[in-house]
Amino acid sequence: MEKKDLIAHSPVRFFDNATSAALKDGEMGLVTAKKGLGKTSILVQFGIDSLLNDKALVHVSFDQQSSNVIAWYSSVMAEIAKKKNFNLDDVNEEIVRNRTILNFNQETFTLPKVVNTLKALKEGGIAIASIVVDGLDLAKTAEADLKVFADFVKAEKMTAWFSYTNEAATLKDTLDAAKLDSFATVAHLAASGNQLSLTVLKNGDGSVNLDAKTLLFTK
Repeated sequence: MEKKDLIAHSPVRFFDNATSAALKDGEMGLVTAKKGLGKTSILVQFGIDSLLNDKALVHVSFDQQSSNVIAWYSSVMAEIAKKKNFNLDDVNEEIVRNRTILNFNQETFTLPKVVNTLKALKEGGIAIASIVVDGLDLAKTAEADLKVFADFVKAEKMTAWFSYTNEAATLKDTLDAAKLDSFATVAHLAASGNQLSLTVLKNGDGSVNLDAKTLLFTK
């Protein structure tokens, strides 16, 4: 299997095709779920999809060390390769080269400070196209700070996926309406028996399943 085939058969294509809720340039998306259900895996899949498309990615984590984040990428890539009979050696080097991992503490680092860091990376020659922000407590994030980040993503024509620990299955109970305005797509991950599904709450409708074992998007 060639790289272009791997992109075409990326697990994220299941999400795109089932929901039609893929982000456009300049937009932000939000994935919610209760703690430990699989939000990080979803963000990593979005991140890997960007990397496979030769887009520079910045992974911002507020609750995991870099080594843990790297382990997530390695694990998800290994599962994708296993399913698609693909040799990871063909893409691992360029994935690592185009990926930047940042770790912050929410108590001391706000989203506007993250924006300043991203601007510095761009000025240093990193052509950032995609961002994932994992582990940020959006309930404790100021609306104005979130808007600063959203305005930056829009101005730079990037995409950004956030995760947020919240068990609410309805849009109105996810976040304050003003904060929700910053997100083009909102989707909620929930378990029903042995089945995991990600349901779009904003930007259309539809849902996509996740493999309960690998946490990859599936039919």
